[in-house]
Formats: sequence, structure tokens, C-alpha cells
Amino acid sequence: MKKSYYLFNPGRLSRKDNTLKFIPVDEDGKEKKPKYLPVEGVSNLFCFGSLDANSAMYNFLGKNQISVHFFDYYEHYTGSFQPKEYLLAGKMQIEQTQHYQSAKKRQVIAKQFVKGATFNIQKNLKYYQNRDRDVQAYLDRIQEYEKLIEQTQDIETLMGIEGNIRHTYYGAFDEIIKNFKMEGRSKQPPQNEVNALISFGNMICYTLCLDQIYHTQLNPTISFLHEPGYRRYSLALDLAEIFKPILVDRTIFKVLNKKQLQAKDFDVKVNRVVLKESGKKAFIKTFEDRLNETIKHRALKKHVSYKHLVKLECYKLSKHILGINNYKPFKIWW
Repeated sequence: MKKSYYLFNPGRLSRKDNTLKFIPVDEDGKEKKPKYLPVEGVSNLFCFGSLDANSAMYNFLGKNQISVHFFDYYEHYTGSFQPKEYLLAGKMQIEQTQHYQSAKKRQVIAKQFVKGATFNIQKNLKYYQNRDRDVQAYLDRIQEYEKLIEQTQDIETLMGIEGNIRHTYYGAFDEIIKNFKMEGRSKQPPQNEVNALISFGNMICYTLCLDQIYHTQLNPTISFLHEPGYRRYSLALDLAEIFKPILVDRTIFKVLNKKQLQAKDFDVKVNRVVLKESGKKAFIKTFEDRLNETIKHRALKKHVSYKHLVKLECYKLSKHILGINNYKPFKIWW
């Protein structure tokens, strides 16, 4: 089974037969013990330090359908190496573009993204409301915003409603999290530990969605809720809205409330907080455990992982675009 690998140190990546050889480099520039990764077991690489690799290496990665995602020191996503799109189809490209260009068709899909995200957000809040967290006022406010979704006539207004829902939801984090305070959302840069985790987790979720889109016929640059822009895969942003509450936020609540991450795992600077390597590793371990969990799928009548749920979402969107089935977003039912 293929899996993701996370490279926290800078280092050199080379090929040794059908194995990837990674030589980490420490802060003093000294080489550490090499790590070997059998290529058939690698799905993608997440690089949080500088990576030294030549064009032959990237050709090898491309032929084996291995993506490489890059992040800077401050945990910002900076870009990806994606193998040649091996599943892109002309009909899908045309239909996806037409759905974006039609204001009516675009609204239909965009509203479903916001509805799915809002439902999963409320599920999180109800879960903690039933565990003696006083979040009812936040739930009530979100339900009022939710009523406005179907009435919207343009994407800008819809994005405004989504922003209000998300802002209200983040206000409840201080009721849910025991040992840290969020005190409002701050992004660039994150001002405290909770905001640093949100930014880091959202970027990991975004790249997860990008990977799953890559394995379908969808074009990741043509989106419906977020505006397509230069140098970004905006469809991954759309899909991530649905899964951030389930994958990222649940992970944050777990690692903080169970003290899997503590103050020592954060690098606190003036006007900026980032995760140390220990913090990134602890978060990613819990996040990966979450991705590999399985649930009994209602429609498929079999167990599927959370990671596979993201790919299934891509398939549902594809069927909507091709006129086979109307798209309904994933909503957590447990």
C-alpha cells in the first residue's frame, strides 16, 4: 500500500535502483544516516526543508506517479511537482470549464461545497456540546447564516456567508480546547499556537485534496467556490472546505486536549508562532492515523478510509459535471 512520506530536514534525494535514497542534513550542514524508501510504496513526498535533486530524479518520480509538495519554514505551501496528468480527458475539461463559465451551474456546485462544510462544522460543535462545552450560541448563529446560503445570487455573497460561518465557528474553539487559547483567527502570520496548527493542518488537507484530484479526470485549476487564480490549484481549496472540519479540526482538538502537543513543540517569536519539528511530527502522526481510519460507507456498503472519502468526493463531482448524478457533498453521519 502506497503512503505519504514527510521530509522535515533539508537533504539530498537520489535514486538507488528502484529505491529512493534520502540523505538528511542537520543544522550544521553535516550529513546524517541515509533513509531508503522503496519507490513502489511511495504515494507522495512532503518537503519542509530544501531538497537537492536533479532532473533525472524528477523524471524518475514522474514515471512512478509520485508527487512532491513543498513548504517553507513558516509552513506556507509554496508549490508542487506533479507528474504528467495521465487521466485528463477532453470531454471533462470542456464540461468543467462550461460549469465554471455558467453563473447558474457554478452557483449550484459552490453552494453544495458551503452546505457540506457548514454541516460538518455543526457536527463538530454538537459533538462537543454533548460533552459539556458551552457552544450552543455559536451553533445558533451558524444556523442563521446557513439559512442564507440557498438565497445567494452570486459567488461573492456566498463566500461572505461562508466566511461568517467559519469566523463564528472559530470563536467556539476557545470553549473546546482546554490548554491553549485561539483568541480569533490570524493567518499571515499565525499569532499563537492554535492558529499555527490551523494554518499547518489546512495546508496538509489542501495537498491531500490536490493528490486525490490528480487521480481523477478533474482539472485542479478550474474551481467553483474559490476563484481560479494563477499558480494555484483552486479546486483543491473547494474540496478542502468540506474536509477541514473532519480531518484538520478534529486532529487539532485531539492533539491539544490530550496533550500530545505542548508549549515546547512551538517556536514562539515576535508576532509569529510556528511548529517545531517535534510538533509537526506529532500532528502529522495523528492526522495520518485519522486518514487511515475506516468507516462503513452507507452507499457502498463497505469500509473505506477517510483518505478514500476524498477521492470519492472527486468522483461524485465528476459525475455531476458530466450530467450523470447531481452532486451532494459528503456529510458526516456519526
